[in-house]
Amino acid sequence: MAEVIYTKNAPDAIGPYSQAIKTGNLVFTSGQIAIDPSTGNVEADTIEGQTEQVMKNLKALLEAAGTSLEKAVKTVCFLADMNDFAAFNAIYGQYFTGKPARSCVAVKTLPKNVLCEVEVIAEV
Repeated sequence: MAEVIYTKNAPDAIGPYSQAIKTGNLVFTSGQIAIDPSTGNVEADTIEGQTEQVMKNLKALLEAAGTSLEKAVKTVCFLADMNDFAAFNAIYGQYFTGKPARSCVAVKTLPKNVLCEVEVIAEV
């Protein structure tokens, strides 16, 4: 049976969805953008700053589900501009040291006009 995961240490969903769902031995996060949960705002305007906030949000969600970034098995990354790929990777690589499988695509627009969004599947 699926369990809804919620933490005040990650931003509230901005639509009709959950922050994350835990089922069996897996956690599926919704895509996280660079919203600071303490303010509800996008605080950074650089790819580096936004990527840092996204990683903090994902870390908080996974911890609330009883797991961690180290147990990630798959990520899906969305960039507003593929020219940010190297800068995004530099930050991403500091957090996902276990090198989970990954997809990374450029998209036309992301919610709140952020520069990146990341979702994770992790083992519990």
